[in-house]
Amino acid sequence: MPMKQDDTLRDLPAHVARAVEHYWTTRAGQKEKQKEAGQSDQGLRGAVTGGAQMDGFVDLFAEIILAAGIPGACVYRRKDVELPGFFRPTKEWDLLVVRDKALLVAIEAKSQVGSFGNNFNNRTEEAMGSALDLWTAYRERAYLSSPQPFLGYFFMLEDCPKSQSPVKVSEPHFKVFPEFVGASYCRRYELFCRKLVLERHYTAAAFITSQEEQGIRGVFTTPAADLSVERFAKVLAGHLSACV
Repeated sequence: MPMKQDDTLRDLPAHVARAVEHYWTTRAGQKEKQKEAGQSDQGLRGAVTGGAQMDGFVDLFAEIILAAGIPGACVYRRKDVELPGFFRPTKEWDLLVVRDKALLVAIEAKSQVGSFGNNFNNRTEEAMGSALDLWTAYRERAYLSSPQPFLGYFFMLEDCPKSQSPVKVSEPHFKVFPEFVGASYCRRYELFCRKLVLERHYTAAAFITSQEEQGIRGVFTTPAADLSVERFAKVLAGHLSACV
């Protein structure tokens, strides 16, 4: 039976810790299976594409939604998570809430371990594109008479020297915005998540970091209070309170 909303929010740090532990444990298991299958030459691709690492976080968001009074039959994950887009036919989300033909919630949960230089632009472009696609489709009434939905973005980054070290920027023609000068990838992701909300591309965003060695015990860090999972959860719960 789902917990009451107050209990869920009060115990949130413990829930997040369990999700972090699940992430690293699942990832390690996928890497081991890949190694046993003789696919070690593929590097970390098996762990990246194996899925399931983010299930703990998606489970947590689902628990918050259920605790807000939304029936379980209205919460979708793994199956029936496609929404029509404007620039493409459909996009799969990690979690949806659809009730009485109305879209109430769409959440994306992403992570990055290693390959920071290669994947930062991919992650940011993907998140911005997904938001643009959804809101344009919403304007065109793709979701019928739905009220403005909660659009959420969650990101977990590996905490390591490479993600925390300053990164040079190229400025062959024009100066970049000053906040990016010397910013690490961790700082870049923090700025990115904050700006997604400031520019109203997403209703709320959460950003945490975790080291592999400590993360397997559930240890994580919240770099910025305005991007905490607690704040994300409260905004989500507040949105749903008007829909119950």
